[in-house]
Amino acid sequence: MTGTGEQVMFWILGPLAVVGSLGLVFAKKAVHAALGMAMTMIILGVFYLAQEADFLGVIQIFVYTGAVMMLFLFVVMLVGVDSSDSLVETLTGQRWATAVLAIGLGGILGAQVGKATVGQSVGLAAVNAQTGNVSGVAQLIFGRYVWVFEATSALLITAALGAMVLAHRERLGRGPDQKEWSKRRFQEGKHLAGLPAPGVYARHNAVDTPALLPDGTPSELSVSRVLTARDQNLSPSTYTDGEREIERDVREGSER
Repeated sequence: MTGTGEQVMFWILGPLAVVGSLGLVFAKKAVHAALGMAMTMIILGVFYLAQEADFLGVIQIFVYTGAVMMLFLFVVMLVGVDSSDSLVETLTGQRWATAVLAIGLGGILGAQVGKATVGQSVGLAAVNAQTGNVSGVAQLIFGRYVWVFEATSALLITAALGAMVLAHRERLGRGPDQKEWSKRRFQEGKHLAGLPAPGVYARHNAVDTPALLPDGTPSELSVSRVLTARDQNLSPSTYTDGEREIERDVREGSER
């Protein structure tokens, strides 16, 4: 029988896992869908740890939630999350067919779950005492379910290749090289020496620090437009005001 702590944990984390899975399906933004899936995977790892499957729980969190989800996020960023989704169906009636198949699959799963019988909870203490958690998982993956494991691996590789194909964009024409960019700058008469690099202060050195022009004013072109839109740029007034105060103190001291 499961303990009270496991039951409380299940009734708290179970609805959260359902919410994460629903976010994966119904979220409008791909990043939000990926975050919902990550939350569900983490909760599944916690469930594995609670059922004494330590190896599965750790692998679920580190490998699937850490590595696989980061790969999903990188693919999302590569494809572009700001592109508008097309509302035109390339295959006529695909949404209705998907709805019918989903309802049918849900009915089959519901019927099978209704026929299932739950016996007394045994736990994995005996299995871990005999062969160990890692050895038991290895025997199942590379023994009994080796073909299923290989088929899943081939499916994941195919999905990764499909994501690469979708993310690849053919260039219509040849892109300008460094020499052509240089000629264009001189023809337009702008930024002949290139864009200014970020500034360097004695107490700060980062990309959000603007460079200083010869007259001491900050250059807006030296900082990323993203940081400017977020109002995260540092102003040199913090440092120049302090320098002016020091100069004034030195001047007043010399006059005395």
